Amino acid sequence: MRHTPHDVEVSAHKISRRALLLGASQLTFMGALGLRMRQLQIDEAEKFRVLADDNRILTQLLAPARGLIFDRNGTILAQNEQTFRLVIRREDSGDLVTLFAELRKLIDLTDQDQDRIRKELKHAGPSAPVTIKDRLSWQHFSEVAANTPSLPGVSLEVGLTREYPLKDDFVHLVGYVGTISPYDISRMDVVDPIYRIPRFQLGKSGVERTLEESLRGEAGILRVEKNVHGRIIREMSREEGINGENLQLTFDSKLQNFVQARLAGESASAVVIDIETGDVIASGSTPAYDPNLFVRGISQSKYQELLNDKFRPLPSKSVQGAYPPGSTFKMVTALAALEAGVISVNETVRCLGHSEVGGRKFHCWKRVGHGNMDLFDSLKHSCDVYYYDIAQRVGIDRIAEVGRLLGLGERYDLPLPGMISGLMPDKQWKRENRGADWVIGDSLNASIGQGFVLSTPMQLAVMTARLATGRNVYPRMIKAINGINVALKEQENLGINENNLRAVRKGMFEVVNTRRGTAYSSRIADDAMMMAGKTGTSQVRSAVVNNDKVPWEQRDHALFVAFAPYQNPKYALSVIVEHGGGGSKAAAPIARDIMLATMNDGFPPLEAYPSRQRRAAEERLKQLDLRESPLNSGNTQA
Repeated sequence: MRHTPHDVEVSAHKISRRALLLGASQLTFMGALGLRMRQLQIDEAEKFRVLADDNRILTQLLAPARGLIFDRNGTILAQNEQTFRLVIRREDSGDLVTLFAELRKLIDLTDQDQDRIRKELKHAGPSAPVTIKDRLSWQHFSEVAANTPSLPGVSLEVGLTREYPLKDDFVHLVGYVGTISPYDISRMDVVDPIYRIPRFQLGKSGVERTLEESLRGEAGILRVEKNVHGRIIREMSREEGINGENLQLTFDSKLQNFVQARLAGESASAVVIDIETGDVIASGSTPAYDPNLFVRGISQSKYQELLNDKFRPLPSKSVQGAYPPGSTFKMVTALAALEAGVISVNETVRCLGHSEVGGRKFHCWKRVGHGNMDLFDSLKHSCDVYYYDIAQRVGIDRIAEVGRLLGLGERYDLPLPGMISGLMPDKQWKRENRGADWVIGDSLNASIGQGFVLSTPMQLAVMTARLATGRNVYPRMIKAINGINVALKEQENLGINENNLRAVRKGMFEVVNTRRGTAYSSRIADDAMMMAGKTGTSQVRSAVVNNDKVPWEQRDHALFVAFAPYQNPKYALSVIVEHGGGGSKAAAPIARDIMLATMNDGFPPLEAYPSRQRRAAEERLKQLDLRESPLNSGNTQA
């Protein structure tokens, strides 16, 4: 079939258009291919070079700096110390025998260390670092760094560890941190990824434990490139974590040091509260121990020594020790009777040395009796029979009501683990917990702080603060967080008749400041600093035997509570000396020294002691192991 010239022209036009489209498509494809090749070979060359060379990008968590802890005046109580450590990862570990042999030429690496490393590598993730050695000296750090080419998979890290510069002064308050353990992990409902950081430290006791979440901060993220030999080639990106919050506590480190030194040699506790704010400015518990031992790894023998010590150095006696309050409880019984209207301040009770109830004799501490006692006399002489009598009239439920109003039997909202609530019993409590009815003998025992009644030194200090003010003084330990002051709790009126409170305070004043008061020998001679208080002796055995004739652990506890200055109360305190015997001899002298130190910038002024006692006081104060002692520096007035 012949094609006309027109047909040939049309056909050629169609072929040219198709060729153009095909060429354009080929050009577009080649252009896209060229762009992709450029992207792969130039823009992403580094990424694929890593893959091609069997390199890998490792993501690590960065431990944040733990928040610092200060006292109320800015003295550091817990800080972070730079530390050098040597780590290895399981995927890079290679021949451990050869590696350990090389390391032993550079650092001290025991057989126990090697066993631990093998065990940790077995359970760690492939890229998780396992610590070979912590707290390396700078010399060892430098030697290892110079020899890293011959130590495959080993890397050096600079980190932070906790340090407590004031050592045992604050161990029961600030507490300590330790390396996180599988047991710690097992106790957590939700495990924060930060706790997967090897050798990460978390709070084990005290404020460090209770406020762990605030202090620990948030982890950062580091991405590094490593080659096939496990060497870090470069850091690819870093996102810094968020440091923990800094805490300022209410304690005065200078006063705390004095309290610990004054209690030294005893199994004892003392608590001092600023009445106006509720700030706990000192809370001593002895014996104590250096928390840095636990941070660095305490030996088993040393831990057993602490655990088996009969003076119990590990718990905080201030909030974990429950003791019969003894005669320091008599203000509660007196106030309950006054509030109920069953006695007046001038009404007397005759003490013949005992009170007979239901055919049983309840003895007074003074076997020959005190004679006629009114409220003031009963506190001044600490007459037991007076309280046996009024307890029968007022009843345990009213006594317990006033006791709770004054803070007994309450677990305070303080950042300390293991706090106990003590016990302020009543009829219902005995039915529910002992399966028995309350009997009159229970009331008599409770009226003098014995029987079922239990309290902590912290509770007794709060009780005394509330007696001194008539307000709901509530203890606190956190003054500021990251420089922002924590709001004070409003101190509401307790609703107790002020005249009744004045009567009890007057009786406490006579305990210390009248010649026949049980604490007269511990009075303060300076009128502007005079204190009011109450001695207490609580039995730990039923038999009445002289304390000198029984072993230490069977002797009575010695107690004393006080507030000062009497005319304008600013501070309240409590002191308990375990198995110390009488409160007037063992606890009251300690309390006076502490109260004077509280009112005089951490050290008692000698002129505040009665003149005949100053030389003995000076000698006693010179013997204290204080960080700063005005007597030893020669700056104290005689």
